[in-house]
Amino acid sequence: MAKSNYFPLFETKQVKGRLLFRCIAASIFLGICFIVMYRVMFFPVGGKAERWTWIGLFLSELWFCFYWFLTTVSRWNSVYRLPYIQRLSQRFEKELPGIDIFVCTTDPLIEPPSMVVNTVLSVMAYDYPPEKLSIYLSDDGGSDLTFYAMLEAANFSKTWLPFCKKFRVEPTSPEAYFRTASEPLSDAVNVKDWLSVKILIDGRDSNAVDIEGNPLPTLVYLAREKRPQHHHHFKAGSMNALIRVSSRISNGPIILNVDCDMYSNNSKAIKYSLCLFMDEKKGDEIAYIQFLQSFDNLTKNEIYASSFRVLQQLELHGLDAIGGPCYNGSGCFHRREALCGKKYEKNYKVDWKKVSDTKADESASFLEETCKVLASCTFEHNTTWGKEMGLIYGFLVEDIITGLNIQCKGWKSMYLSPERDGFLGVAPITLLQTLVQHKRWMDGHLQVFLSRYCPLLYGYKKIPLKLRLAYCPYNLWAANCLATLYIVVVPCLCLLKGISLFPKISSPWVFPFAYVAFVHRAYSLNEFLWCGGTFRGWCNDQRMWLFNRTTAYFFALFETILKLLGYSQLNFVVTAKVADKEALKRYDGELIEFGATSAMFDILATLAMLNLFGTFGALKKVILDVDEDLQVLDKFGLQILLCFVLVTINLPVYQALFFRNDNGKMPSSVTYKSIIFAMLACTATMY
Repeated sequence: MAKSNYFPLFETKQVKGRLLFRCIAASIFLGICFIVMYRVMFFPVGGKAERWTWIGLFLSELWFCFYWFLTTVSRWNSVYRLPYIQRLSQRFEKELPGIDIFVCTTDPLIEPPSMVVNTVLSVMAYDYPPEKLSIYLSDDGGSDLTFYAMLEAANFSKTWLPFCKKFRVEPTSPEAYFRTASEPLSDAVNVKDWLSVKILIDGRDSNAVDIEGNPLPTLVYLAREKRPQHHHHFKAGSMNALIRVSSRISNGPIILNVDCDMYSNNSKAIKYSLCLFMDEKKGDEIAYIQFLQSFDNLTKNEIYASSFRVLQQLELHGLDAIGGPCYNGSGCFHRREALCGKKYEKNYKVDWKKVSDTKADESASFLEETCKVLASCTFEHNTTWGKEMGLIYGFLVEDIITGLNIQCKGWKSMYLSPERDGFLGVAPITLLQTLVQHKRWMDGHLQVFLSRYCPLLYGYKKIPLKLRLAYCPYNLWAANCLATLYIVVVPCLCLLKGISLFPKISSPWVFPFAYVAFVHRAYSLNEFLWCGGTFRGWCNDQRMWLFNRTTAYFFALFETILKLLGYSQLNFVVTAKVADKEALKRYDGELIEFGATSAMFDILATLAMLNLFGTFGALKKVILDVDEDLQVLDKFGLQILLCFVLVTINLPVYQALFFRNDNGKMPSSVTYKSIIFAMLACTATMY
């Protein structure tokens, strides 16, 4: 193609608001410099307690400053990608490559087969030539229920796929569509079709075509072999088995993997990704394309802050500008060669004509026997699978480490966030589920940072310095717990003890502290609202920020240390996707679910009570010491304000401890323990 006639398949544009972000970041940095000056210049020379609490607070503030710097680096120059599907169709309509789609499930009790089937049907209905689609389900639970559900899904697809094309259905998950769609009233024929699809499962037709005679996508069920003496490596092992099996059956050059709870919400997602992969100038260097991950069961104000709005809509675009986002485990399109360990070379070029049709010619029975060997538990022995090929083993966040490994081989990645979300999943609907999920993520990220795959070291001279630094905020999530716990506990106890940790309200040194805190939070609110959130949603986001850092992050840090010392083993916990009706009702009503005994809840409740007692102590000083109330407010104003803010954040905790009567309230044992622990801490401080 002549250069004069070349039109790119996608365009890269700068995200708006960069100048404002940089100006605010620069002003915050200036405020931080003044805070550091204050801590050094006014170091207490009095008692031992004053010196050590001051040092601890200074170190906590330095940590937050360092962490803020890391997050700022990743967002300094954000971009977004704009694909042109029309150009793709005009240029490659007859050369579109085969697409292999992987869906992984583990346990039918926490990942219901009905949910798995809806995800499978949704990816079968992509706006893409069906003969070039191959869907693979890995069932690590080996469930008969899931298997027979897939048989029914295969039959149902013969009616569902034509229905999706006829009515241009979005989303293409049957359950999600019929839950949100309105019945057509204008056309009697359409009404008949609509109703017949909603109840229809015909298992008698064995032809591999739909009811209109069109070909169906290939559908493969895999339950890989497992033995107690052989580690199966959780999801990473499933993915690697699917890579091998699919290479023998369809061998599509592009692989999409989705979790079983994350259905397709945009039937054009494949073509969006191909606009990037197949671009003649920039496409050949791309290893994977990560789509934004959204959830369809979020409440209006996101009670558990599960949407990660700012991270996904702003931060990952920043990574896209400096080498590419990390691989997030689901909703990701991969180049098969890169996923299988190939290093990128500057002269690498794909001939899409040669790879557009790569399906095997052997009989189904022959392929079944061949694939049994590929999926056996001993196949990977003495191979590089899990080390240099496929997903990397030995980490809770196998996706993150695999993406980093691919980037260090010279490949780039890109991030796509189309106007209509590409995929929708299921977010946890209880607080404990959310905290456990975050604990697993943070544990895995910190494990990566403390391993030989630490981005700062492993990526040296392989990926840009900015990208190495941009990985660190995620790897160091868990480390935030120590500084956060210090900020939550120590100023409160020092308030009871009469130790001042911040400038007086009447001092000009109060302005840097006030400016940094106010501007940072105000800009955070502005970003959250700009990303489509609500004010209450932002408040919930701040609350979950505190809850996670004081519980999930702390346990993740503690468990990671135990693993390094050899006292704990790798344990992959799958988040439950089902809940009882009462818990679901409370979730829909945006009432936080505490109804379980957990060490995490013990910590949350104790910290809440500690700050409540600290606030009462401050009020006592102000009210009873009438002659000195102005001096108290002047000296301890910022500490009192901090306690008030923490008490406000913990209002749902107090409600669950003392005022709720439903099954989602805080267990009585947690209430008693929190009061006792908080009182002991306050008493010990006073003496």
